[in-house]
Amino acid sequence: MVYQRSSALFAEARKYIPGGVNSPVRAFKAVGGDPIFVKSAKGAYLYDEDGNKLIDYIASWGPLILGHAYEPVIEAVIEKAKKGTSFGMPTEVETELAKLAVNMVPNIDKIRFVNSGTEACMSAVRLARGYTGKDKIIKFAGCYHGHSDSFLIQAGSGAVTFGSPNSPGVTQGTAKDTLLANYNDLESVKELTKANKGAIAAVIIEPIAGNMGCIIPSDGFIKGLRELCTQEGILLIFDEVMTGFRLGKGGAQEALGIDADIVTFGKVIGGGLPVGAFAAKDVIMDHLAPDGPVYQAGTLSGNPLAMSAGLAMLTELEANPKVFKSLADKTAYLHKGMEEVLVKNGVPHQINRYGSMMSVHFTDEPVVDFASSAKGNNDTFKKYFHGMLRGGVYLPPSAFESYFLNDALTYGDLDFTIKALDNIVDELK
Repeated sequence: MVYQRSSALFAEARKYIPGGVNSPVRAFKAVGGDPIFVKSAKGAYLYDEDGNKLIDYIASWGPLILGHAYEPVIEAVIEKAKKGTSFGMPTEVETELAKLAVNMVPNIDKIRFVNSGTEACMSAVRLARGYTGKDKIIKFAGCYHGHSDSFLIQAGSGAVTFGSPNSPGVTQGTAKDTLLANYNDLESVKELTKANKGAIAAVIIEPIAGNMGCIIPSDGFIKGLRELCTQEGILLIFDEVMTGFRLGKGGAQEALGIDADIVTFGKVIGGGLPVGAFAAKDVIMDHLAPDGPVYQAGTLSGNPLAMSAGLAMLTELEANPKVFKSLADKTAYLHKGMEEVLVKNGVPHQINRYGSMMSVHFTDEPVVDFASSAKGNNDTFKKYFHGMLRGGVYLPPSAFESYFLNDALTYGDLDFTIKALDNIVDELK
């Protein structure tokens, strides 16, 4: 494939945008080469500025669960845009989306819309601190909850890919209130709670992690976390920016059968437009301004275009819950096919999968946390990424990212992807 125009556009972008991108993982730092500039997309396919067609496995990092340019979503946005794009005032569609989300997700009474997953997680932690009167939080190495200061302590995904897991600009004062535990290691959490008795407001976690690749919680880990938080008077925050409305109507809470105290959302809830949200029971949400003392605000929060897109998306998902099984079945099919190719050719690997999330790690060891994810062979991953790209398949340009399948993918697309891997597998040995 030829990428002359993408390379030229990247060179031009670097003159005016730091690194030529507005989010670091897009810069291909982890895999080398110049990023692909997209011109358009439809269904399961991307069309780049050089005229190449690519099968897409990132789905805009998760929200396009039904595929690109899904007609009901596009129509909803167009019709709403004709009436105005932003008012800084309440609109009926905000309540419509809130009511639908509350009815779909277990264990929440109210939801507040914001503009991104970062903002949702930042606000959830502030609410937890305000509700409990405590300062410290526990996060897990490799889990990424956005780029606010409290979370850039061994963050996963973009922070690791970019090589700055502890970002300059985060003060020591902020860092001291963020305690770091190991994913799938309940004992590490117990040690922190014991050493900081009565000082921890919340534990925040990706219940199924997606920012160190797809990492599945071990048996009893999330249940044990729930029990520990209840015992210690700590709020449990599920970061469902990736998993919310993707693993099922009720997200990870429903899939795992575990209730969180606060849940954050993003991605799917905006149908591909910038949006985030956080939600909880009344007893917690009533501490939020204007009803309570915990302040959070945003001129573009509840933006009518984003709300309309989200309402169209969630309406489709509620009406057709079979889509979640369809997605999971397609992901399992892709997993099986890729595994057969890699095993047959003796390529050391691990494939992790949960629902419609999946990742491939080039290592002999099971990948269960950040440390084991970091042991993957990045040189092999680079060959894999670029080989698949040459074959017409666009994967996340980082070994620390999950794949997100969309339901517009056909089994023919999956077979094409498996064949593309078979064509390059000798390069991976």
